[in-house]
Amino acid sequence: MKRVVITGAGTINALGHNVSETLEAFREGRCGIDQLDVRDADRLSVTIGAQVKNFSSEGLFNRQQMALYDRFTQFALVAAREAIAQSGLTFAGDLANRTGAILGNSGGGMTTIDDNYRSVYEEGKNRVHPFVVPKLMNNAAASHVSMEFNLKGPTFTVSSACASSNHAMAQAFQMVHTGMAPAMVTGGSESMLCFGGVKAWEGMRVMSKSACRPFSANRNGMVQGEGAGIFVFEEYEHARDRGAEILAEVVGYALTSDASDIVMPSKQGAARAISGAMHFAGINPDQVGYINAHGTGTAANDKTESAAVADVFGPHADTVMISSTKSMHGHLIGATGAVELLACIMAVRDGIIAPTIGYEEPDPECALDVVPNAAREAKVEYALSNAFAFGGLNAVLALRRI
Repeated sequence: MKRVVITGAGTINALGHNVSETLEAFREGRCGIDQLDVRDADRLSVTIGAQVKNFSSEGLFNRQQMALYDRFTQFALVAAREAIAQSGLTFAGDLANRTGAILGNSGGGMTTIDDNYRSVYEEGKNRVHPFVVPKLMNNAAASHVSMEFNLKGPTFTVSSACASSNHAMAQAFQMVHTGMAPAMVTGGSESMLCFGGVKAWEGMRVMSKSACRPFSANRNGMVQGEGAGIFVFEEYEHARDRGAEILAEVVGYALTSDASDIVMPSKQGAARAISGAMHFAGINPDQVGYINAHGTGTAANDKTESAAVADVFGPHADTVMISSTKSMHGHLIGATGAVELLACIMAVRDGIIAPTIGYEEPDPECALDVVPNAAREAKVEYALSNAFAFGGLNAVLALRRI
């Protein structure tokens, strides 16, 4: 089996339009949640979100491309350009033939769907643009990344709600780990912050109207975000031989299903994913320094996740640092694990732990070190990234400092 390392990272989200801006925001504990700027916002009861502000496609894509690129695809391409540029890889010949793109996404082209429903049902039009289907399909981002960078290997989209990008990255890891591919482009993208997307989530009654406060006793729900996180996973020997900069090593993962409820999380399912990732990596609880929590800010998730960590880590649960960066960049649904992996890279590479901001009141059911409100310096050898999705689908990744 091959060792798998990360040689490129890219992102665009509410905290920044690239990795350096995002990591700076993590270090500063900056909040990217603000009032939503969407059509018919006055009809929404939830009016906050973590939008990507000051983003313009002008100069990034031509008019023909814009006819095919929903906002979530644009985000994926922006982040992929940054990640692949950092990796230094050029895809040609055998490398191109064997390298693919596996991305996570939950909602597909929600902006395109919203606009065209309006066109047909509200405005009464009988025709839509001929590219509506290829623009809204969930695999659009992965397909366009593969076309822009000449990636001819295994390319597809994983859609498993809030665990989508962790599932995608686990699949990409496995392909490199088993020698099927020398490198893979992976991560996730999402853009559901349109009227229909927010209105649908309002119906769940899990949304906060004020702020995302994970693990705080006065938390009152999640806040949606948008954006993308893209990475280059590469076989270690391949990266070393070409002198690539290595950001971190991916050393394991685990995927589980609760098989119990479509929306309520299960402590047992989460715990099996956390312990499974450590078992794959061959590490013990006392070796894990940081966990990027799923940490949605809902009553159910935070106490269930805390209980799962307590069960798995036992006496070490009090010493592991666990934070939720959703408090800053919101919940990016299918892309959330990808953006959150940046916090794990920052922990193992730079020794800086991103905080859980908005923390105001201790909750006895979340009695962990949640790194409240301010970043912290600490040497971390191993980090875990948790993702627990509706449908009871769980995916945890393990990283190592290198």
